[in-house]
Amino acid sequence: MFRFLVRRTLGALVILLVISAVTFWLFYAVPRDPAMLSCGKNCTPDMLAKVRHNLGIDHSLPVQYWYWIKGIFVGRDYAGFGHCEAPCLGYSFANNQPVLGTILDRFPTTLSLALGSAVVFLVFGIGAGMIAAVKQGKWQDKVASSASLVASSLQIYFIGYIAMFFLVGKLDILDNPSYTPITEDPAAWFSGLLLPWLVLALIWTANYTRMTRSQLVETLSEDYVRTARAKGLSSRNVFFRFAWRGAMGPIVTIFGIDLATLIGGAMITEYTFSLQGIGRLAVDSVDKSDLPMLLGVTMLSAGAIVFFNIIVDAVYGLIDPRIRLA
Repeated sequence: MFRFLVRRTLGALVILLVISAVTFWLFYAVPRDPAMLSCGKNCTPDMLAKVRHNLGIDHSLPVQYWYWIKGIFVGRDYAGFGHCEAPCLGYSFANNQPVLGTILDRFPTTLSLALGSAVVFLVFGIGAGMIAAVKQGKWQDKVASSASLVASSLQIYFIGYIAMFFLVGKLDILDNPSYTPITEDPAAWFSGLLLPWLVLALIWTANYTRMTRSQLVETLSEDYVRTARAKGLSSRNVFFRFAWRGAMGPIVTIFGIDLATLIGGAMITEYTFSLQGIGRLAVDSVDKSDLPMLLGVTMLSAGAIVFFNIIVDAVYGLIDPRIRLA
């Protein structure tokens, strides 16, 4: 297991390095001068050159990339800002704020949104899928399958505005979506994110219902499950000890990727409910050609996906006894 984790970690570092290099190159393929954002409207050539020097973009692309990588490990000196302690992701071209500090300020909003919605769609999605698989062909199966088909065709920006209009505006059942740190007021944190959780989970629940049902139906027909039944084990024991564990492998894989994607920034959800999270920050950084901020968000998203993939692979052997990691 240790050798496996070391090997995967080294591979993850290579992947992140490639992603950062590609992002760097793509940014400079855009015909916009990021120094103009900080220089302002009445910018002279001398002022523009000074801004480029202060931001550290007056060097060639390979040199800039090397300075950025170096800053992550040992920090970096900026002419306009002084020394940036490691891990240094630079300063925003748009507002001259530290990239790492801005991401850390926005991250709790996205993390709360991702974890809360994940709990909801896992509980309801896997639960509905289990019921549909056990009651295959009966009315419970048909209701769950039909509801998941309808829900999967909905879009967050559509159902989100409708939900806010009726549940917040007309009926006043739920609070207006907002983010309050859980350490300040747990009740306000919960009530402010409840509607985004439910709307986001509605789409994902449909996917997990169909996925869980299909995996369980397939696993219940496996030879080892039929053998367990033939040995006289109870239906509950056969289902949870053999069928359920065997069906969870693909679901855990997809969940790891989905959770990493949500933590990387649920852009549409955050825009729909005006939540200032990582997804909203990513869109703003693209619109403003803010390379340091864009790189920081990109590396966070990529790192989350790589990290959760390693975790998923590591727990495979615990979920499915047929799998062993060498």
